[in-house]
Amino acid sequence: MWVLHVDLDQFLASVELRRRPDLVGLPVIVGGNGDPGEPRKVVTCASYEARAFGVHAGMPLRAAARKCPDATFLPSDPEAYDAASEQVMGLLRDLGHPLEVWGWDEAYLGADVADPYALAQRVRDVVATETGLACSVGISDNKQRAKVATGFAKPSREPETGEGIGVYRLTDDNWMAVMGDRSVDALWGVGPKTAKRLAALGITTIADLAATDAQVLTSAFGPTTGLWILLLAKGGGDAEVSAEPWTPRSRSHVITFPVDLTDRAEMEAAVTRLARQTLAEVVDADRTVTRVAVTVRTKTFFTRTKIRKLPIAGTDAGAIVDTALQLLGQFDLDRPVRLLGVRLELAMPEAPAPAAN
Repeated sequence: MWVLHVDLDQFLASVELRRRPDLVGLPVIVGGNGDPGEPRKVVTCASYEARAFGVHAGMPLRAAARKCPDATFLPSDPEAYDAASEQVMGLLRDLGHPLEVWGWDEAYLGADVADPYALAQRVRDVVATETGLACSVGISDNKQRAKVATGFAKPSREPETGEGIGVYRLTDDNWMAVMGDRSVDALWGVGPKTAKRLAALGITTIADLAATDAQVLTSAFGPTTGLWILLLAKGGGDAEVSAEPWTPRSRSHVITFPVDLTDRAEMEAAVTRLARQTLAEVVDADRTVTRVAVTVRTKTFFTRTKIRKLPIAGTDAGAIVDTALQLLGQFDLDRPVRLLGVRLELAMPEAPAPAAN
């Protein structure tokens, strides 16, 4: 069984370029209302041409404008991206293999085929022909390694296997040759904090990590995380591709204020609005809230999240808003607040009981 990770290239920008073909080949930046002078708004997506100037997702629009003043700035259009994503995922499902969707622009295919490279090329051809969008495909025998492979398949990189730009295959045969000398944070799921802790143990490369005794890692990270990152370093991972519909585990909303808040009453009002807005979506989806989380980011970009389990899971607005406000009260709000967020974690639906024989 092969696992193919399909990732749409510069997805949001590509959707916009379908509507504005005159901008193809030019730096395009998507975010906010399309106004680079808009305060507190960030880049949602940048075309490869804009990325060449150092523009990346999450960067403030004003900073992006300084790095790439000749770029065309376009407003974000979630409805258009939803429609484009649904079209692509429908085409992938029509190929007849299990499809596990991970978001707007990426999914996994599980395929029991003799030639996964031919299937990857078919995926790219179908998506390009039917939608005008480009995608890259990583091939392996598990999700984690396929995801890493996709990074080498991206159009902005030269192929290292002769398989061609847009498709890349990572297997046991070439895993360590390709990845061994790379930093541990090249592994999907190993972030900066984990990499820093590994470096303190003298582990800086993937080859170092793969050769580390399991007991060393379990002592430092615990049995679950320690064994998992060791498995990742050796090229292992989750090989199951589920065709079951993805069920969100939480709903959230955040707001970045045009002007930093200093008044506690204004902060409480904002958290109340965010909690009610998020809860309305939960109720519409017929889900149940189990925990409430509040995130605060100060003017200095210091960001913290506090979370609390509800005494009784449910959708009672009073209880959820009160919990959110109590969490806000746990923060030392002695600095101007730039951003507030509320996340509601949800109970997962129970699987139906098997039918009696």
